[in-house]
Amino acid sequence: MNFFNNFVLPDGQGWFEIIILSILMYAIFRFFKGTRGSSIFSGLIVFFISLYILTSVINLDVLNWLLSKLTLYFSLAIIIIFQPEIRRALARLGRQPWRKSEIASQKNIISPLINCTKSLSQKKIGALIAIEREIGTRSFQDTGTPINATVSPELIASIFFPRSPLHDGGVIISGTKIKSAGCIFPLSQKDQFNKTLGTRHRAAIGITEETDAVVIVVSEQTGAISIAYNGKLRSGLSEDRFNRIITSMLTRNRTGLDHFRKKIDREEEGVEPIKMEINDD
Repeated sequence: MNFFNNFVLPDGQGWFEIIILSILMYAIFRFFKGTRGSSIFSGLIVFFISLYILTSVINLDVLNWLLSKLTLYFSLAIIIIFQPEIRRALARLGRQPWRKSEIASQKNIISPLINCTKSLSQKKIGALIAIEREIGTRSFQDTGTPINATVSPELIASIFFPRSPLHDGGVIISGTKIKSAGCIFPLSQKDQFNKTLGTRHRAAIGITEETDAVVIVVSEQTGAISIAYNGKLRSGLSEDRFNRIITSMLTRNRTGLDHFRKKIDREEEGVEPIKMEINDD
């Protein structure tokens, strides 16, 4: 067949390009892993490869020509379909290294956060607290009510008090200040979370999928403490374990959340994380 007769083994430069493309494809698949975009991306790859091989092997010249002409439009469609994932990738690439000093100073808010989280957990008052790191959260701050106040356990407790006008939303802390309260966070669209987690926990995961924020969640039903980061949720934390994790996170100059997650997993090797069904609204 013409397709196989025209096949020529690549030279050294060709193999180098193949290796680069393979690394890029692997990175893309890793980035989409666990999201709805992963199944869509895999389906598109299989569809285009199958269609190209079919039209080339059977010599369907018209369909092959039409496929090549539609490549530009398919590229635009991919940008539209994967807009959330592309936006998240660009945000991570555009982290702000000049904010090191501001991030480092967040060690001053560790004690107030630990105290208020412990109090809210004991009283079973639901809470959603996002601590901004290198990626800005201005767009999410604008959805809430500006506060711009010093972090204190009393202020956070009053915000999440059940009859407070702002208790349903999230609080965003930037540097050492509570910038905004009653904020609306994007809900995670990962399929594995939809049936087991309530709105508050899905919102915590959602904002960490788009930023490198560290999010503290307190369950309204059980008082359980969870931490979300890098699109993942570690739930059912004891007070000591929560204190250790949040202290380690907020005393780092840079987030390095993937490395930190692996470090925590190594420290707790052999200990299964608590699995919970959380249905907070």
